[in-house]
Amino acid sequence: MTGLQRVGSIVWIGLRAILRHKMRSTLTVLGIVFGVGCVIVMVAIGAGAAKSIESSIAAMGSNFIMIFPGAVTQSGARIHTGQSTLTEEDAEAIKAECPSVAYVSPSSRIAAQVVAGEQNWGTQIQGAGVEWPFIRAWNVSEGSFFTEGDVKGAAKVAVLGKTVADALFPQGGAVGQTVRIKNVPFRVVGVLEAKGGSQVGQDQDDTIVAPYTTVLKRLEGRNRLGAILVAAADPALVPQAMSEMESLLRQRRRLQPGQDNDFMMRSQEEIAAFANQSAGTISMLLGWAALISLIVGGIGVMNIMLVSVTERTREIGVRMAVGAKGRDVLSQFLIEAIVLSLVGGALGIGGGILVSRMIAENAGWPVVVTPGSIAMAFGTAALIGIVFGFYPAWKASKLDPIEALRYE
Repeated sequence: MTGLQRVGSIVWIGLRAILRHKMRSTLTVLGIVFGVGCVIVMVAIGAGAAKSIESSIAAMGSNFIMIFPGAVTQSGARIHTGQSTLTEEDAEAIKAECPSVAYVSPSSRIAAQVVAGEQNWGTQIQGAGVEWPFIRAWNVSEGSFFTEGDVKGAAKVAVLGKTVADALFPQGGAVGQTVRIKNVPFRVVGVLEAKGGSQVGQDQDDTIVAPYTTVLKRLEGRNRLGAILVAAADPALVPQAMSEMESLLRQRRRLQPGQDNDFMMRSQEEIAAFANQSAGTISMLLGWAALISLIVGGIGVMNIMLVSVTERTREIGVRMAVGAKGRDVLSQFLIEAIVLSLVGGALGIGGGILVSRMIAENAGWPVVVTPGSIAMAFGTAALIGIVFGFYPAWKASKLDPIEALRYE
């Protein structure tokens, strides 16, 4: 018998042994199916979260900077106190005196119920300046954005996000209509183009943008800003822009050296890094859960193979008595374990892809199934077959032929 024929014979004997015990083999395969399926789904969710973050960065711009007021240091961490220290003059000074800054928009945000005819909708009202669309890289799909004259005159005009426009005016034609925010009438001058979800899963289109002067005076009744939104002239100039703004704001507040800032600055890259870190932590936890499932499946393979060795002790003895070598027996049982794992891996990959698509369609979560995750899952299944199948196979190969023939 040639080497190729010997290998073919070993494979055939192993496959025949698997088919002989269909129920046992099926239950063994199921453990691998669930484990590999979990790997595919968990990796897909993690990859989807990462892609969502990247899309949010691209949509918002890597040169985007936010300045928050009222920051203090507590237990080594900078936190927002809720007390505003930012003014309209601060925003004007940044625009005039910071050469690395391209656009500036004062900002103030409140939640409110909006009414249009018989329709009403709870949303966020974003007070902003005329440069807000350039900072957020957000165009108007219908009508136009409000003007500098609207800002200076605290005009009661508003630009609706796509979600709000669809909710209040399901038949379309929002531009020119009137909406009431906190019982104050606003004329709709534009509708923003659809933006989609943010990196934290929030619907960015669920918003209304109005002149910040109008929001402060007519809706909030105060003169302090909630934040200042800034865009650096270039992504490479973000650190320089942040340094220039920090020096300017400290000077305007007459803060002494060593004295803490009463404001915070966060760039889009910092926010994205934090979001990526959070997504990475979640992916790691999900990965560990999937790994545990695979280990449980591997233990199932080992358990079944050990039972199979015990049941087939006499068969092994006969084979070794007629000339089969220990390595032939080792190869046979190892092939059985690997085949079970690979079949489970293939079914698990198919099931994982199907479940990932179902999650994307029904739950609305971003999921991305990559060729790398499929290859990793399939390779892991093969590795499980080798690792967890080796000991039973090795045990079978070390049986004494005489004792095996006597086994009942």
